[in-house]
Amino acid sequence: MSDFTHLLRPSTFDELVGQEHLSSPSAPLRILCEKFALGHSFFYGPAGCGKTSIARIIAKTMDLPFYEFNATSLKIDQLRKIFEQYKNALQKPLIFIDEVHRLAKNQQEVLLPVMENNSVLVIGASTENPFYSLTSAIRSRSMLFELKYIDNSALDKLLTRALDSNSLSMDEQTREYLVASSGGDARAMLKLLEFASNIETTITIDVLKSLRPNALSAGSSEAGVHYDLASALIKSIRGSDADAAIYYLARLIEGGESADFIARRLVILASEDVGNANPQALTLTTSTLTSVSKIGYPEARIILAQAVIYLCASPKSNSAYMAINSALNAVQNGLILDIPPYLQQTKTTLSDDERGYLYPHDFGGFVKQEYLSQLLRFVDLKSIGYEKKMKEWLESLL
Repeated sequence: MSDFTHLLRPSTFDELVGQEHLSSPSAPLRILCEKFALGHSFFYGPAGCGKTSIARIIAKTMDLPFYEFNATSLKIDQLRKIFEQYKNALQKPLIFIDEVHRLAKNQQEVLLPVMENNSVLVIGASTENPFYSLTSAIRSRSMLFELKYIDNSALDKLLTRALDSNSLSMDEQTREYLVASSGGDARAMLKLLEFASNIETTITIDVLKSLRPNALSAGSSEAGVHYDLASALIKSIRGSDADAAIYYLARLIEGGESADFIARRLVILASEDVGNANPQALTLTTSTLTSVSKIGYPEARIILAQAVIYLCASPKSNSAYMAINSALNAVQNGLILDIPPYLQQTKTTLSDDERGYLYPHDFGGFVKQEYLSQLLRFVDLKSIGYEKKMKEWLESLL
């Protein structure tokens, strides 16, 4: 069985598809390589987007010996042998480390001296942003480059190469399914094509669907994607775009995100972004959190969807969020007021009446009384939803 991924791996920048910001003639990365001036670099992006291919292209372009490792199995002695071998050599090697976010701290420290004296060129690849996984010492000696999902037009271009070079064919519907279901992952597309080609040379959509019933999506367990999808969900709800919010909810669910995590974020949003414009939002999302923890998937998806749509359709107010932040900021900056004696509970044997405290219920529910020894304003209610009624009621007491 032919290895399509290996056979179609690009060997030059011109053959690379989908990462034009790195591979085009005017791209800084390519210019630095062609001038033999590229420094230590780390590439991060989704699976199957070309990180390893770029490392190999760099080695070929700069004519450097290429050593490939995976951080999950890398041993420090392996690195030290290479460092010793090239200690006095005229040509330095390229050390490529995949899954670089899994490097232990001691492994990173071994790299620092050779990165500092440039006796080797270190290239790393990761599905996670190395800004969060590499030490500041490593980052300060290198450049970070982000790769994107390969868009469908670039995947289609790669698919044409694969079909032509292997004497395969498929109709337009099959082609569209193969590209669209690969989720921007060139390796996944070529692997599916490879398996299908061992069943038939005129590939049909039925065979593809029997091998891959559902489209691939980025798993949310990867830190970058995890936080990006969660952020997109929250911001879509905040912006009252129900269709966008449901889409990102589906991405999170399909990516393996726990129902509890999603529900907890919705509870926070109910107070932070909906607040007292619709106080029932907090009740509903708290109920959602309880429900999904007891029911689980797949039914939990329905409960989450109901909560998301409800939050999208709710009036929005962040007055509670702003008020507590403002008050905390004041306290943290030294605004500590004495508590009026009639509000205190401890260190006194006097009754409320003897201390001068006015019990609001004795006056029909409200009586004018000073609760702060200095006038402060933190709460700014908005004329939105139920909060408008709250604002009007409080203002009527002034």
